[in-house]
Amino acid sequence: MQKELVTVYQPDNSLKNGYLLTFQQIYEELVDNKWLMYQLFKRDFSTMYKQSFIGILWIFIIPMINVGIFAMLGHSGIFNFGNISAPYPVFAILGISFWQIFSNGVMACGNSLSSAGEMIARINFSKKSLVIASIGKSVVTFLIQIFLIAALLVFFKVAPSKTLILFPLVAIPIVVFTLGLGLIISLLNAIVRDTGNLLSVLLMLGMYGTPVLYAKPMTGLLAQITHYNPMYYFICSGRDLVLTGSLSEPKGFFLSCFLAIIIFIVGLVIFHLTETRITERI
Repeated sequence: MQKELVTVYQPDNSLKNGYLLTFQQIYEELVDNKWLMYQLFKRDFSTMYKQSFIGILWIFIIPMINVGIFAMLGHSGIFNFGNISAPYPVFAILGISFWQIFSNGVMACGNSLSSAGEMIARINFSKKSLVIASIGKSVVTFLIQIFLIAALLVFFKVAPSKTLILFPLVAIPIVVFTLGLGLIISLLNAIVRDTGNLLSVLLMLGMYGTPVLYAKPMTGLLAQITHYNPMYYFICSGRDLVLTGSLSEPKGFFLSCFLAIIIFIVGLVIFHLTETRITERI
């Protein structure tokens, strides 16, 4: 008597094959989808200022308006910049340029899955491509704002340090940190849509609670919060490389870089393990 073949279906669990195979699968997916990531990035960037009268100039105008408002508040005595060693516009634009990589990147990553529901439902592809491609706009915006920083250095006659050429490299750990958080937040936003609204509020509070537009407080609750804020160390180190040539918080910077790598790895693994279930939730 011929035995019947029995097929046993098990839940998809990549970890049963080990972490090394999981990372290999992630790497192969990213390599296979690199063309798609580029096309998604190109689509997002080309539509960012579509039908806009002044287009890409908004990249310069918006941060200058923010700095102008805070400068007026400071000169009127309402807002205290703290002890800064450079003209305020230079100090503030350096801070904003790094902060926007994080804030705009996290928002874009967080909304990447929920805004591509139909695409996810109809096409079988690595959903990581959507999240990774969405941060490209923030990176390009930062690279363009380097010209604004250079113009301000010339206008205010600020002699930059010799390490000026290295300061764009600070964007790398920020991008890694942003992607790690973005991968996790995109999953939460796909399940609970209120996550996107909550995120925008938290980012606004985060900007005011992080020394982006003012110097680090020396005392008080905000000083204690800043001590554990990795974005402070990234922003501070970027400024230092432009203005002084040496890191004032080297320990905090390297610990923040290590934290960024850990969060990125954790976010990538969590996203990979739950990716096959995303379509059900969109």
